Amino acid sequence: MTTLQMGDHFVAAGASAPLGATVRPGGVNFSVFSKSATLIELLLFDNERATWPARVIPLGAGDHRTYHYWHVFVPDLQPGQVYAYRAHGAFTPSSGCRFDGGKVLLDPYGLAVSVPDTYDRWAAARPGDNCATAMRSVVADPGRYDWEGDRPLGRPLVETVIYELHVRGFTRHPSSGIAAERRGTYAGLIDKIPYLRDLGITAVELMPVLQFDPQAAPNGLVNYWGYQPVSFFAPHHAYSSARGAVAVLDEFRDMVKALHRAGLEVILDVVFNHTAEGDSHGPTLCWRGLADDSYYILKKNKTRYADYSGCGNTLNANQPIVRRLIQDSLRYWVTQMHVDGFRFDLASILARDEDGRPLPNPPVLWDIESDPLLAGTKLIAEAWDPAGLYQVGSFVGDTWQEWNDRFRDDVRRFIRADNGTVPHVAARILGSPDIYGHEERTAEQSINFVTCHDGFTLNDLVSYDHKHNEANGENNRDGANDNLSWNCGVEGPTEDQAIEALRNRQIKNYFAIQLMAVGTPMLLMGDEARRTQKGNNNAYCHDSELTWFDWRLLERHGDIHRFVKTLNGFRQRRDVVAEGRTLSLNALLRRARVEWHGVRLGQPDWSDHSHSLAFTLRSLRARFSLHAMFNAYWEPLAFELPSPPAGGQQAWRRCVDTALESPHDIQLWRNAFIVEQSKYTVEPRSVVLLALALGSSIA
Repeated sequence: MTTLQMGDHFVAAGASAPLGATVRPGGVNFSVFSKSATLIELLLFDNERATWPARVIPLGAGDHRTYHYWHVFVPDLQPGQVYAYRAHGAFTPSSGCRFDGGKVLLDPYGLAVSVPDTYDRWAAARPGDNCATAMRSVVADPGRYDWEGDRPLGRPLVETVIYELHVRGFTRHPSSGIAAERRGTYAGLIDKIPYLRDLGITAVELMPVLQFDPQAAPNGLVNYWGYQPVSFFAPHHAYSSARGAVAVLDEFRDMVKALHRAGLEVILDVVFNHTAEGDSHGPTLCWRGLADDSYYILKKNKTRYADYSGCGNTLNANQPIVRRLIQDSLRYWVTQMHVDGFRFDLASILARDEDGRPLPNPPVLWDIESDPLLAGTKLIAEAWDPAGLYQVGSFVGDTWQEWNDRFRDDVRRFIRADNGTVPHVAARILGSPDIYGHEERTAEQSINFVTCHDGFTLNDLVSYDHKHNEANGENNRDGANDNLSWNCGVEGPTEDQAIEALRNRQIKNYFAIQLMAVGTPMLLMGDEARRTQKGNNNAYCHDSELTWFDWRLLERHGDIHRFVKTLNGFRQRRDVVAEGRTLSLNALLRRARVEWHGVRLGQPDWSDHSHSLAFTLRSLRARFSLHAMFNAYWEPLAFELPSPPAGGQQAWRRCVDTALESPHDIQLWRNAFIVEQSKYTVEPRSVVLLALALGSSIA
């Protein structure tokens, strides 16, 4: 290895692989990609508070460049070393180059990020040096952590119930009961693991926790959701109760380890479709300053960015360098951080080529699916993008699950009592065979959700006819206009007990259909306690009580919380595996022997004006039968009931009736009310589920 003297210091040429800052015996190897730079400078800072670098190491095109990789080995450095880059070259946007030697750049492979109190996003967009206000990377050695035997859990999809939560919003509210210094952090989430276990979910899906730019929001607001990444490797520093960029890694891993010990999986919401650098007027934070035309899809004249994400730019995901970056990031989070899966934001963008055209077999998606290090990892696609590419039911690959927005919309329309909804909600209950039946895939391919971070909460879905986003500062223009919601008679909060009772019932109806349906259910944080955002359906820019989980709601709406956790428990006792194996959706439907009914047995009403439906099915191992009745009509309906098996000693038991007050609204089978009559009156806008034991008890 060639050793070079630079001033009073010696450095070695280093190696091009691996990319990033790698701790080696005696020092640290740095390597970064930049195809068109003429000079790269490595900046070394004394600590995270330092304003200016203590050392600047120029990397010339001789010993320190191999192909398009710039590298150096610096002796005597340790984990915790703060560093960054400057990249020099031409500023010629028409040729795909936006070099600015005055801008301090993060390492695209940096494992930790330091964010100074003086951080200024727009200083990285204005002319001049931004060193005093820039984020910096920090050297970390992930191998130093003691996992104590922990591994990703590999829980079968058929057992999975996902809970989408925001790490900060979950415990930030003072009512969380957590020590002030732990609220809104990875450590705070650990304190709430008993609550998650009791709720009956099996996986937490964390809204973006990869380091993002909190200042990437309009009108002086804050980017709360986190869909503005500046790193694909570093956990977000502000969600840590510990000081120091490297300590953030340990706190994140402590959280993962604790969740795994409780039997809960960790799924990360990852954003590989765009970055926080925005459009051509945005800041130079990392990728733009190193290799603009490699990392981004540019328009034909290269002076402007293609924007398929709606956020100003689009990552060039199928370019070889970016493909490797995405795959390396996923590998790191699985092997070094032990996460169990990923939800890919606007995943259809990853199917576009370097000109933005959809590819029939996108290399990056097949890289991810076929990677042996990712085998068994849950892969969930948001299979559309804002530019009109919609791939629900046609997303490439053999193992991807998909957010099923048609489940969301059809269930909302049915519960709202729109016309023409019965055939569609029947298909959603069966796992959407009209969408997925052409593929021999598992029944859990469909991620069934009614609400998510984007849109109304479940409380607001039954409390508002219109969005109320005035606080976002865009004159209520942002956010979806058509939410398929119904306020049950009054817009917003009310003291009218009849309306409140109807809203409670509608919320239970949503939960009942979602958790009974074939597929993988995903619940939204706080819906089980009627968390509200006061009608704001696009609260991405509010880090306040508007978006935090107010834990006092659990006492106020304890009946909803009890309903959800009991229903989750009931779901886990389903017969969903036959002969020791999980069936495909088509095989499951062939063996399930579903019988459809209306108010009369065997006579389902599929007409446009129908608002009711019933079905009977026998579990795969013939342990029990279920009979479900749905009445979205505004008057009570008397449904005929199938007769119990001839000569049997059992009778139907009412496990769920959303029209009843708690605790009668949901009961375990062993405690459930016995139904002996031949008809059951289902009250307006309610769901009833009866169960019949065929063998051993299903309690």
